Amino acid sequence: MSTNKPNVILAMTDDQGWGDTGYNGHPVLQTPHLDHMAAEGIRFDRFYSTAPVCSPTRGGCLTGRHPYRYGIYFANVGHIPKDEITLAEALKTQGYVTGHFGKWHLGTLTKDIIDGRRGGRENEHYSPPWDNGFDTCFSTEVAIPTCDPMQDQNVPSKYWTGPGRWAKENLDGDDSRVIMDRAIPFIRWAAEQKQPFLAVIWFHSPHSPVRASNRHRAMYARRSFDEQHYFGCITAMDEQTGRLRQELQSCGIADNTMLWFCADNGPAGEGGGIAQHPGGRQQGRSGPFRGRKGSLYEGGIRVPGLLVWANRVSAPRVIDGPCSTSDYFPTVLASLGFTLEGRAEPLDGENLMPLIDGHPFYREHPIGFESQKQISLIDRRYKLYSPDQGTSCELYDLLEDRKETRDLAAEKPEIVRKMAVKLNQWRQSLRESQKGKNISPCDPVDG
Repeated sequence: MSTNKPNVILAMTDDQGWGDTGYNGHPVLQTPHLDHMAAEGIRFDRFYSTAPVCSPTRGGCLTGRHPYRYGIYFANVGHIPKDEITLAEALKTQGYVTGHFGKWHLGTLTKDIIDGRRGGRENEHYSPPWDNGFDTCFSTEVAIPTCDPMQDQNVPSKYWTGPGRWAKENLDGDDSRVIMDRAIPFIRWAAEQKQPFLAVIWFHSPHSPVRASNRHRAMYARRSFDEQHYFGCITAMDEQTGRLRQELQSCGIADNTMLWFCADNGPAGEGGGIAQHPGGRQQGRSGPFRGRKGSLYEGGIRVPGLLVWANRVSAPRVIDGPCSTSDYFPTVLASLGFTLEGRAEPLDGENLMPLIDGHPFYREHPIGFESQKQISLIDRRYKLYSPDQGTSCELYDLLEDRKETRDLAAEKPEIVRKMAVKLNQWRQSLRESQKGKNISPCDPVDG
């Protein structure tokens, strides 16, 4: 096994449902490269986004901490504060070069012009990737079209490459290809310099405005107009994932690269619980799960989750225990065997390296969720859910009832009570973090 520091790639899509992959049983959608990843590496069947909407999940990915701890409560709300330590900042202390490519959504990228939803001079949320540890950037604040990204934007935004600089060339055609055209040279340069790297590649697909090229639409010619665009833009993203993997092979670094893939939340569209963009064309599937984007039922937070890393994962495995995007930060640091001094505490994510290495793994703490009025707590078996901040509670046995069809709260009041105590303790920990204090998230939940 290589003793070199592993390269790290965090790839993520925007609004891709758990059921929007071939390997999870979609009857039409073609995702051969994601299917190959699922067949070769680790497939996480209970992989959770930090939140049911975009910005908070991205914050959890980069900090390992629930974004309520530092003020990112929903999409287009808050920003990463200066005192939060991101994964990019942590890895730079270990000699990594870092790059962000695609959607940022964790703060504005300019104080000089109107850009995205919150740009301009009166701007208290300026927090671009280059101020959060990233050396190379090709980043938008918000979602842009998934094909011809600079045309007919719902909210005008640019691809920023640094302070006061934005891209002006090679911006036509499939947006996933536009993003990968910037990520691959960064990876190739790092490989040539023999420097370990972190590449955060956050695709816009399949978020609205949903558009696909004529070539990708033709692959679904027998489907409806909206389906052609939705399926086509996901297949285009899948092609670029395959292109990325081929580049890693060509550079001779595939085996020593941990390549993670997930979505930021469940699929948008009907029943999502939040306003949809005009002409969204969302055709996403949450698989067998209840709810969609915006919901803390499983369909809003259970997302595709994959890892390929040949040096540590030599045979395919399926993991059915709960894992989260917030686990990235502690897992990557643990893979290097170092603890970052002065990091923000407490973390909500947990180190998955024992699981990755094939050892028994049990979460020290359950996974907590809060989004607007909804709160939830998930352990290996049970899920406590409240739509009204705890005034009423529902309990589901996710091992026996993953569709959340049978509320067991009345039958198992003691489990409800114990989980409610842990959930309240975790929420109090969030509030204390907002005040600059650190207390333990919560103790383990029995069961």
